[in-house]
Amino acid sequence: MNNRFLSVVALGLAASTMAFAAQAAEIKNIVIVHGALADGSGWRKTTEILEKHGFNVSIVQEPITSLADDVAATNRVLDLQNGPSLLVGHSYGGMVITEAGNRPDVAGLVYVAAFQPEKGESLIGLASSKPAGSMNIRETKDGQYLYLDPATFAADFAADLPKDEADFMAKSQVFAAKAAFTAKVDDPAWRSKKSWSIVASDDRSINPELERDMAKRAGSEVTEIKASHAVFASQPEKVAAVIEKAAKDASK
Repeated sequence: MNNRFLSVVALGLAASTMAFAAQAAEIKNIVIVHGALADGSGWRKTTEILEKHGFNVSIVQEPITSLADDVAATNRVLDLQNGPSLLVGHSYGGMVITEAGNRPDVAGLVYVAAFQPEKGESLIGLASSKPAGSMNIRETKDGQYLYLDPATFAADFAADLPKDEADFMAKSQVFAAKAAFTAKVDDPAWRSKKSWSIVASDDRSINPELERDMAKRAGSEVTEIKASHAVFASQPEKVAAVIEKAAKDASK
């Protein structure tokens, strides 16, 4: 056998060892990837609960300029972690963690009212397969970005939040590049990693039936919560409980 072949074998064994270690070690790192039309600040209450329970929580403030850019932003945060991590994605963030989750130091994936794409699927393709209640997405004048009409943001995205909170989310929403919504996933991490899914049963941004179907296809452990698309903000205790359970299960 030549040296090149031996090097390839050694690298493969090293990657396998790292992946096993990530799934076997105690998971204390939680890396959260927010969805489109919102930023990471809505995860504050969930973060505080998890930190009180001893977890190290990091939130990726991805630019939502392209799927590749957002995966790169997630990788930069994962690089800062000491030990294995659990990736959590909300809405569009599910697209991101499905790609970024292939790293050997990612022990599992938690989808929170999120897209769980198969290879070759895009957010636009999935969303149009089972239309949701919200139809108030608008284009910016340059035609490159999308946003949710502030006048209907509360009803479509955060119906179970206090009005002042929902109004602030509408004002601070992160516009999403069309390119991010049309990008197709290459290698779904849920095929090789444990996954959990929260279905928001009152979701008007993603059809709850689509959330159920994607979770079933991925073999995810499912928890249903009666909440809007902003379940992470309106039901932080329940969302934190699912994440904590996932971290413990992924540590086994």
